[in-house]
Amino acid sequence: MFKKIYIEITNSCNFHCSFCFSTTQPTRFISVKNFQTIVEKIKPYTNYIYLHVLGEPLLHPQLEEILNVAEREGMNVNITTNGSLLKARKELILNHPIRQLNISLHDAEENIPEANWESFFENILDMAVEFSPQTYVNLRLWNINQPASEKFNSLCKEKISERFPLSPAELISQKKGKSIQLDNHIFLQQLPKFQWPTENGKILFEHKSCYALRDHIAILSGGEVVPCCLDAGGSLKLGNIFSQDLSSILSSEKATRMRQGFQQHKITESFCKTCGFRVSL
Repeated sequence: MFKKIYIEITNSCNFHCSFCFSTTQPTRFISVKNFQTIVEKIKPYTNYIYLHVLGEPLLHPQLEEILNVAEREGMNVNITTNGSLLKARKELILNHPIRQLNISLHDAEENIPEANWESFFENILDMAVEFSPQTYVNLRLWNINQPASEKFNSLCKEKISERFPLSPAELISQKKGKSIQLDNHIFLQQLPKFQWPTENGKILFEHKSCYALRDHIAILSGGEVVPCCLDAGGSLKLGNIFSQDLSSILSSEKATRMRQGFQQHKITESFCKTCGFRVSL
């Protein structure tokens, strides 16, 4: 069993972030039929799904039908979004049992005009409060320790302090990645700016362990099964969920080699050496 499986229902996004992975894949919106197929094939392996790898899931024109499938099949749904479409999709989110909503606040810094930052934050916080009775809301500020982001982050924390009983000084996590609880079911997580791994990227590690193939896998919008949620380009493709059983994909030579390698803190694929994530030894 996996703790979760990521399903990329679309690789299309309405934001253009400088830090995001630039895919060469064609723009895709997964069909409801194909989503149903994926869910049926992964049911023996997990009941937690994350509707994200690349792309903005709230853009999907058949999101309601997709959520209906997930609900019918007993899946716990987690959504990661840039937050720009939350108001437009509010009723849809409220009418479905979304387990967790991750809102990437930092995406707005490059995509929302500075004059509109304040109203953007206020809208996000309004939505967070409205969703929180039935959904965990995780506000992500993944650009800390960036001097250029100081003004954006300060305003963000100021607006949070106005809404919740915490001062800006209290909104400083004492432990990297540790979430701060703002209210019931509402959290703030702060991390440095994220760097996607790439096939020709800088080598960061020669040895490490990882949650890939142990904690989770990811399925891209074309059906490609990859070891982790950071392989947005399918560099480590293990197979395709639409033409193969998941059991055969996970027992393939490549998947077995990677899984055993990470158990021994060994990296078997050069792509993984460019990834900054690792499990502490």
